[in-house]
Amino acid sequence: MSRRDKTHERLQARLGYTFTNADLLERALTHSSAVSPGKRIERSYQRLEFLGDRVLGLVVADMLYQRYPKSNEGELSRSLNTLVRKETCAEIARQLDLGRDMILGESEARSGGADKDAILGDVTEAIIGAIFSDGGLEPARIFIEQHFGDYLADGQANRADAKTTLQEWAQGRGLEPPDYILVERTGPDHAPEFTIRVDIAGYDPLEAVGPSKKIAEHRVAEQFLVRQNVWKERK
Repeated sequence: MSRRDKTHERLQARLGYTFTNADLLERALTHSSAVSPGKRIERSYQRLEFLGDRVLGLVVADMLYQRYPKSNEGELSRSLNTLVRKETCAEIARQLDLGRDMILGESEARSGGADKDAILGDVTEAIIGAIFSDGGLEPARIFIEQHFGDYLADGQANRADAKTTLQEWAQGRGLEPPDYILVERTGPDHAPEFTIRVDIAGYDPLEAVGPSKKIAEHRVAEQFLVRQNVWKERK
């Protein structure tokens, strides 16, 4: 087995999906900077990203429709936009550690392309497109539900961003901004759990757990706001 095949094998384990056509996975990881201009349409992830973006939107829209029967069109649309935006897709890419397996041109690699939100978000969508192309809608749906499910719950909060609200609350009392500290990271690569503590001078710290640092920070900020009676606890 070649080094690239071993890389693909490890990545497929993290994705929870095994490709029949490994070339689709290779294309999903390939940035246009790594391909000669004449072959970018054929060999880079651009077309798969286009497809994956539409598959992601469809599956997430159906998840929201099924899970929140009392939400109106505007509420569902706001949640959809939060879930399918590039920043959320980039978070998923970081959870899956896609950056280390991406194929970048030399200049893009030197400029930190493997950690750019825009590129990471594109690659997540391309992976979804590749899974759909390889296996159809069902495995793509399973992948999306597995990796976007926790974001869906947070995207349906119908509240201002908890971290922003907590920072404004602290500033209004003349306090330093909240300090978010990573306590520990546990779990396998394909399903990590992050424990985050929030510290604000003069108040007992709180901890929360999430599938990414961003979600854990949001959750602990929300719990702090609930504890201080700024927000009511979600039912």
